[in-house]
Amino acid sequence: MPNASNPAVLALIGNTPMVQVSRFDTGPCTLFLKLESQNPGGSIKDRIGLAMIDAAERDGRLRPGGTIVEATAGNTGLGLALVGRAKGYRVVLVVPDKMSTEKVLHLKAMGAEVHITRSDVGKGHPDYYQDVAARLAADIPDAFFADQFNNPANPLAHETSTAPEIWAQTQHDVDAIVVGVGSAGTLTGLTRFFKRVQPGLAMVLADPVGSVMAEYSRSGTLITPGAWAVEGIGEDFVPSIADLSSVRQAYSISDEESFEHARQLLRAEGIPGGSSTGTLLAAALRYCREQTEPKRVVSFVCDTGTRYLSKVYNDQWMTDQGLLQRTRYGDLRDLIARRFEDGRVISVRPDDTLLTAFQRMRLADVSQLPVLVDGQRLVGVIDESDILLGMHEDPSHFSLSVASAMTDQLETLPPSASLAALQAELDRGLVAIIADASGFHGLITRVDMLNHLRRALP
Repeated sequence: MPNASNPAVLALIGNTPMVQVSRFDTGPCTLFLKLESQNPGGSIKDRIGLAMIDAAERDGRLRPGGTIVEATAGNTGLGLALVGRAKGYRVVLVVPDKMSTEKVLHLKAMGAEVHITRSDVGKGHPDYYQDVAARLAADIPDAFFADQFNNPANPLAHETSTAPEIWAQTQHDVDAIVVGVGSAGTLTGLTRFFKRVQPGLAMVLADPVGSVMAEYSRSGTLITPGAWAVEGIGEDFVPSIADLSSVRQAYSISDEESFEHARQLLRAEGIPGGSSTGTLLAAALRYCREQTEPKRVVSFVCDTGTRYLSKVYNDQWMTDQGLLQRTRYGDLRDLIARRFEDGRVISVRPDDTLLTAFQRMRLADVSQLPVLVDGQRLVGVIDESDILLGMHEDPSHFSLSVASAMTDQLETLPPSASLAALQAELDRGLVAIIADASGFHGLITRVDMLNHLRRALP
């Protein structure tokens, strides 16, 4: 029987499978992906969650009844929550606000306490997630600050588990490993192991555009950090545990490349991975295609793509972020999130019930819907206020028709109208209707306008 301090699920961490990529052009190389998504917590960070907690228990920094505190992009928090909650500890985590909803919900479902802070500030700012976590750890009695960015148990976990597994799974025949840097534990642990068993092995760094790590590895220069949407890798500083001595090539990968490669991996190979997996795959394919001689290359599926269904695999979110390519018209149609001509409009019919309209709004996460006849001709718009009107007096109104509550006196704007005209229309109501002689094109909301202005920033 397993004891309370050593839950059986923890024995499933590590020994993850490796698969060969077969449906991508890998040039003269053979590319393998180690499926860290198969860890019980769904990511490579399960390894360091277990290692850091075990080390803290051994040296007395974490005692029964104690609290584990960490700053995390999500996956380290999930690893710590998996191990910490299974062992009976309180777990307090600080995550930046760009993290996927699925990660936050998963953390809370496991009983972790989640503090969300800003992702648009750098190290040293009081709202920077690592600084917030350090303050919480100082304030909470009997707290253990995991501090993955400085904790030696982080790289040691990869030196003693991840690296030997790769060495065995490749039958001691591997030429390069493509890896990203978040805390730098994976890179450093792999570097230490392979310097002993195969000193000539090349580490290839995959880094999001905006991160400082790729340029620092190339030139030793710290550039001004930018912003990136990829989660879990890329940094605005060089972690103290980072060992870049075996990095032979570094690639800066755009958000667009990262997200698209993650989506391609699922379509082509049936492997769901997150945004950082897309970064690694894009860099690995570049490296493989640049080689003139056959090489055996390994990279990682860092975590499961099911953690990003609301982002990487959500066409609407991708469109809103400007990460999904679509036809550009050079007019107001470019601001429409759900364009009729793209088949993306969510609509109702005049004879649908108000309950149907409400359910579609909730499913699509919108506040208003166009009312179409035969799925083509616009005859009205219905929004939440139309449905709510009178509902508190008689809930049976949900059975009334959309036609009984919709707005049918419609003011429309042609696609050629100016942004000033659009703003004036939005000032008068919740939504602007874009239509002309060719028909209905879609609705523009204030959120769509804000997304357009944000994408226009340098």
